This record gives sequence, C-alpha cells and structure tokens, in this order.
Amino acid sequence: MIRRIFVAGLLLLTVALSAQAQDRTIQDVLQEHSDAIIKSSRKTIGPAIDAVANSALPEAQDVLQAWQSKDMWVREEDGLFFKAEKLDSKTYALTDFVTGEPAGEVAKDEIDQIKPNSGIRAMLGAALVQFQLNDPDPSLRRDALLAIQRDGEESHLAPLRASIANESDPEIKELKEVTERLLTISFDEDEAARVAAIEGFRGSLSLDTRAALNPIVTTEVVYAEELSANANVKRILRAGSRDLSVDEAYDLMVEAGAVTPQPSVSERKAALESNIVDGSVGGVSVEDLNTQEARDRAYAALADAGLVPAFDPDFDKASVVTGVQFAEVYSEPSAAVASAAEETLKSISRTVGLNQFFDLSLDGLSLASIYFLAAIGLAITFGVMGVINMAHGEFIMMGAYTGYVIQQIIPDYTVSIIVAIPMAFAVTFAAGVAMERLIIRWLYNRPLETLLATFGVSIALQQLAKNIFGTQARPLTSPGWLDGALQFNDVVAISYIRIAIFVLALIFLGIFLFIMKKTRLGLETRAVTQNPRMAASMGINPDKVNMLTFGLGSGIAGIAGVAIGLYAKVTSELGADYIVQSFMTVVVGGVGNIWGTLLGATMIGFLQKGIEWFNPSNTLAAQTYMIIFIIIFIQFRPKGIIALKGRAAGD
Repeated sequence: MIRRIFVAGLLLLTVALSAQAQDRTIQDVLQEHSDAIIKSSRKTIGPAIDAVANSALPEAQDVLQAWQSKDMWVREEDGLFFKAEKLDSKTYALTDFVTGEPAGEVAKDEIDQIKPNSGIRAMLGAALVQFQLNDPDPSLRRDALLAIQRDGEESHLAPLRASIANESDPEIKELKEVTERLLTISFDEDEAARVAAIEGFRGSLSLDTRAALNPIVTTEVVYAEELSANANVKRILRAGSRDLSVDEAYDLMVEAGAVTPQPSVSERKAALESNIVDGSVGGVSVEDLNTQEARDRAYAALADAGLVPAFDPDFDKASVVTGVQFAEVYSEPSAAVASAAEETLKSISRTVGLNQFFDLSLDGLSLASIYFLAAIGLAITFGVMGVINMAHGEFIMMGAYTGYVIQQIIPDYTVSIIVAIPMAFAVTFAAGVAMERLIIRWLYNRPLETLLATFGVSIALQQLAKNIFGTQARPLTSPGWLDGALQFNDVVAISYIRIAIFVLALIFLGIFLFIMKKTRLGLETRAVTQNPRMAASMGINPDKVNMLTFGLGSGIAGIAGVAIGLYAKVTSELGADYIVQSFMTVVVGGVGNIWGTLLGATMIGFLQKGIEWFNPSNTLAAQTYMIIFIIIFIQFRPKGIIALKGRAAGD
C-alpha cells in the first residue's frame, strides 16, 4: 500500500514538473541570465548561451540569431528582451520572442542594445550549429555541413555527432559522417579516435580530406642537440646532405643560439668607420686600410679591446656544422596520428594518380574526337582525289562563322545550333563544290600546283572573313544544357560540350560508314578510289564523283567548325589552328581510310595530352615533340596505321 502511494506521488510530481516546464518560456530563460547577457562578457556568457540553446523551446533559434546579429534589445522599464527593428532615428518596433507578435513601438532611449563582441558572436554561431544541422530543410542542413567543412571549429563536433543518429536523408547522413571524421582529425583529443578517422579516409579523393591531413604531416628542420625527448621526429639529418645544406644548418644553429654569428663584411666595415679616432682605427692608419688584410688586422684590434664582436678570419661554416645532428620534426605531437596520416596520404596519392590518368584519358579522347571531326573531311578528299587541300581549315572556319550568323538570327541557342549544323554543311558543301569546279579540277595529278593554289584560297578566305566579321573573336554560345561539366569526383571531370562533340563524332562516323557502304555515292567513291579508269569504263563519272566527294569533305569540315566554335574562339584564324593536326591525323592514320583517320586522331589526341601533362607550361614545346614523334613514326610506317590500296596509295 505504501509502495503504491509512493509511486502515485512520484507520478504526480513528474506531471507537475512537466507542466511547469511546459509553462516555461524563452523569456524566462533570458531573465534567469539577464545580468550575464547585459554585461556581455565572454568569460561569463557561456552558461547563458547554453541555457538558451538547450532549452528545447522553438523560439531558441530565433533568439540566438537575433542576439548574434545585434538585433536583440532589453527594455529598461521591465528588463524584458525583444527583437527590435529601427523605424526611424528615434523609434524602434519591438517583436516578442515568445509569441513572435509585434510588442509596440518605443523610443530609442527606452531600450538598450545587446552588443556581443566577435568572441561572443562566434560562441553564438557554434550554438546555432545544432539547429542548422537538424533543420527540416535538407538544403539548409547540407549548407551548414559544407560551411563546417570550410571553417570548422571544435565546438561544432559535439552537435554534429548528436545529429547523425536522427538524420533521415542517406546522402546528408554520409556527408555528416565525413564531416565528423574531418573534425575528429583536427579537434578530438582522443588519439585512437583521430587515428581511426584518418584511416577511414584511405583512398579518398576529397580535397577537404587532404586539407585536413596535410597540416598533420607538416614538418620543420630543427637543431637537434637540445631537442625535447617528446618531439615527434620524422628523421635525423646531417649538414651537407641533399636535404640540408651547410648554410641552412649553420642558420639553424645560430637561431638556436648554439653558435655566435660572425659579422659580415658590411658589418665589419661599418664598425671600422664608427671607430675612427684621429685618422686611425685599431692602431692602423686610415690610409693603410686599402687591403683586406689591413682591415682584418684593425678589426681584430677593436675586437681585442671589446669594442666590436669577435671575428675569426679562418672561420668555416662546414667545420662548425660537421658532426652536429639536425632533425626533421612533425608539427603533430602524436607519432601514431602522424604515421596514420602519412600512410593515408600515400594511399590518396595512388588513388589520385589513377584518377588523373583516367582524367587525362578523357581529355585525350575528347581531343581525339575534335581532331577526328576536323580531319574526316580532309581524309575523304585526300584519299579519293589525292588533293592536298590547304584551305580545309578555312572550311572549318566558315562553318563556325555560319553558326555565329545563325545565332544572330535565332536567339534560342538550342534551336540555333540544331539549325546551324545542316546550314554549315550546306554552305561549306557549296563552297567546296565551287572550289573543285573552279580550281581543283584543272590541277589533278599536279600536287605542287594544287598545294599552292589551295594555300592561296586559304589566305583569301581568311582575309574575306576579316573584312566581313572583323578581327575580334565572335561568340558561338552553347545551349544552357551544355554548361558545366560531368563531375565524377574531385579529380575527374569532363565538360558537357566535349561530351557533345564526342557524341557528334560518333554520329558522323556512323553516317560516313553508312554513306560509304550503303549508298550509290559511297560505292562509286570506293570504285574511283581503287581504280578510276576501271570505274569510268563501268559507267561511273569520276569527274562527278570527285566533285561530290570534295563537297562532302568540305561540308563535314563545316559541321566540325560549328562543334569546335562552341568552346574555341571564332576568328578568321580558327581553321589554321587545326589544319596541321588534321593533316597529321590523316597521314598517321592512313590516307583515305576512315578507320585509319579514327585511329590517327586517337593516337595524336592521346599523344598531345600526354606530352602536355609532362610539360604543362609550354604547349608549343608539346606540339613540337608531337611533330618529331610523328616524323619518326612515318619513317617506319610511311603509309600510316592502315594503308589504303588504290590511287591514293600510289598503286
């Protein structure tokens, strides 16, 4: 019976306390710590901030934010706290923290502003973290985590750990766990916890991870004779080694006070000048100070008299530092933490290296697709007709300018690009047919004259473009959905424009193969390529085939110009930047062979990116090395990777 009465009483007491707690408002919490809040001392404000933050009241976050932004005021007549908004120079509108409703207007001299200093604002910011990490809006929680990763503090660690268990979003929970490990590495006092957090990042590609680990493995070289027994030594060094010069070692000893530095020549000269008495210094006449030996003798006399620091003419730094120990010491005092960080960074370096290779491969593949688009038209004309068309680059330039003109007419970038591709083909196809009819047809089997004629056309087209569009670069803007890049991780990324160019190259590879394998034009083209006389005897008109083939190659160059213009500057010299690579692609791959052109573009694209990776600061040198390599390659494979049989091969 007594036990039941006790339980019932305890239950009633719990209910009463709960009801009392429910009646408690944020104003009550503020009043309990009113003196500390008004005084605003960093030494005494902690309990007040904790009381508000841990009150479990819905208004706590608003109070902390108003307090941090200096929008919290106290009314003098009753000591109540409000959020105040300035109406004019003398009047403020009050808002009740409890109800969120307006609490009237007061004169400025009736209220006092709570002005937390920078230290208190930092404490308020740390207290707000727990609210931001548990905010119902996932985007706000994510923003808070990213902000902590950028500028985390020790005070963030506890609320972050407390928020992980209740996180419902799997991606944000993973981000919280990563952020918690980063803060653990930097701020946790438990060595085992720090080591576990560090080892959890093995193979990570995150820049934030490397930013957290690099300070741990930071070292400095120190004079080791008086080194503390608790120092975390990475290795012992000797002066004169590759890692520590004699001069560096001597400077360390001077800094440590182990040796007295010798006065320099300028210091000794100044000492002599300041000690001249009656035309002499140190017993040596000023007129006799015309040799170094006399100056040293005078200085030695001054040193013996105690007037200047001592100087030894036979002093040798190497003899001073020989046999002395120096040490490379971690700034991190824990050997276990530093060792874990070293091993983790090594694993990260290996992973970064593999991903850099993958990223370089993507760049090479992207560049190969650009070279393939630029060279495919040249491969057609060169392979079928044996014509060295030096104006091929200008057809690329014409295609890019066609895209620019279309965008001036059609402001929608997506529609304008869709229209520009066939329009660029039509314009450059017509230009190619006109060039073949007017110039090329009269120069068949005369390669030197053809080269000179097409080179002249190239110069004329460049000048025509300058006259029409000017010398300034013109923008060929890509659609919005091609902005940005596909980001695989912090190392590997490729822009959507380059992906689109790669897809376009594959599409034109398929179209070209279809034309060559499944259409009459393709059949006739292959026949003329292999044996023009036999093709003519079978009723095929080689002259017509040459014209259409040259037009087809020129048209494809125009489409390549639209693609290239999306990420390169559209100028009159645009084509000249790709003509050399186009010829190299065709020659290396095999003249007139589409698969050879594809392989040649791939080889040159990867080769150029590889050379640029070894020498990133000098792209001109990279192109020079690439040309040298291709010249050597042609010596061993003069007909290219895939040799073409027929007229183009010289059969």
